[in-house]
Amino acid sequence: MNPPDLNLLLTLDVLLSEGSVAGAARRLRLSPSAMSRALSRLREATGDPLLVRAGRGLVPTPRALELRGQVGPLVEQALAALRPATALDLSRLERIFTLRSSEGFVETFGAALITRAVAQAPGVRLRFMVKPERDSTPLRDGTVDLETGVVGPHLGPELRVQALLRDRFVGVVRPGHPLLDGPITAQVYAGASHVAVTRARPDRGPIDRALQVLGLERRVAAFVAGYAGALAVARGSDLVATVSARHTQGLRAGMVAFDLPFDIPTVTISLLWHPRLEADPAHRWLRGLVRAVCGDDPLAETVACVHS
Repeated sequence: MNPPDLNLLLTLDVLLSEGSVAGAARRLRLSPSAMSRALSRLREATGDPLLVRAGRGLVPTPRALELRGQVGPLVEQALAALRPATALDLSRLERIFTLRSSEGFVETFGAALITRAVAQAPGVRLRFMVKPERDSTPLRDGTVDLETGVVGPHLGPELRVQALLRDRFVGVVRPGHPLLDGPITAQVYAGASHVAVTRARPDRGPIDRALQVLGLERRVAAFVAGYAGALAVARGSDLVATVSARHTQGLRAGMVAFDLPFDIPTVTISLLWHPRLEADPAHRWLRGLVRAVCGDDPLAETVACVHS
């Protein structure tokens, strides 16, 4: 069975409103013959004559009267769905947004994001998730509304991407660490004992590649999966943790951070979302909120041996 032509709903609504083929034709800017053909198709689709002649005019059948109460609201809903979105009223917005980010994002940016979101849209709730792996599936299936991360080959080709901030690596040690007694050169850094953050091969990270260019290799005493673990270990030992600067501002409070004594590229953190949310006014507001709170003012602070 072929699906019905839904354009006929608008034709039927106008015909029942006008009670005249000629009047409906004028309203829809069709010729009377085209409107007569449309009425024939409606009669075939409904199995009812709908409008029958009475003197010089047409009168609706009982079926037409029944349909008149149903078709009008359907047409109005369809037209409303196809109109451009109205201005977003944040005071009335009720929605839960799920944001997925790297470790340390909530500790560094969460309070400011929540405070500003509640001030502008009291009915909005933010749900934060840490991403255990680089997988675009949650954005595709709608589990996650917005994500922050580094763009790489794992990224789904259809996703929307916008640069958010730049980040860099810094060394972090406990207060009073022996490393702070003198200048921190590349040789001094490499010769210290380290706790390394890695999810893949221990010797393939950007820190180790940068040291290899200098003919150096750091001594790694422990490997952990995330920044929080690395900083916890460094806080209670003489191991050096090397972490993302901006993502760990909240995590490394009370510790001493220092600039790395060798060149290493900065990292661009981007916003990622699925294209189905591109034009959604509420999602556009959320993206703007995250950019306003987390986006680049100049690249982090210069930390050269400062207490965080």
